Amino acid sequence: MEPAPHAPYGPLPEGGTVRPMTRWGTPVMHAPQQLVTEFDDSLRTLVADMVATMYAADGVGLAACQIGVDLAVFVFDCPDASGQNVVGVVCNPKLTLPEGTDRRLDTAEEGCLSFPGAFIDCSRPDWASVTGQGLDGEEVAFAGDGLLARCLQHETDHTFGTVFGDRLATKARKKLQKIHDKAADEFPADWPTDS
Repeated sequence: MEPAPHAPYGPLPEGGTVRPMTRWGTPVMHAPQQLVTEFDDSLRTLVADMVATMYAADGVGLAACQIGVDLAVFVFDCPDASGQNVVGVVCNPKLTLPEGTDRRLDTAEEGCLSFPGAFIDCSRPDWASVTGQGLDGEEVAFAGDGLLARCLQHETDHTFGTVFGDRLATKARKKLQKIHDKAADEFPADWPTDS
């Protein structure tokens, strides 16, 4: 399946405030998020904060639940397999994955800003498409391969209360926990804020 062309949805909002990262185990991380119904200034402020937090944490994507907000929205700034960077905001995402003979798995290291310092191999389809709404309620669509495909799947999962550890076998999840615990001192509770 060929990646769809990336539609230019403009730059991500700027001027946000970096917020502390919400961690796995917090209830908001493990429940489906509320749909976005108001496309207003408070949504723009939230998304600007999400963007600032994502960049402060050196991430390629961030969902609202990762800063403790129960809303189905994520932001991303991520390269596809060709190295082309794609940026976007997706509210109320719907994910489409290849099926049948078009479905090929890509196994690569994956991590989560809400479980910082820990990376482990995770298999996901090598292409993904997401549709949803932008900041003004307009329809948006993004599709791609490589890290972008992984990012679109990972962030959409967050809006449904799934963390990537849920997709791992028990042994792999235990290993991920050990890696995370070893790195815990590098990521204080208020990370990535500058306190």
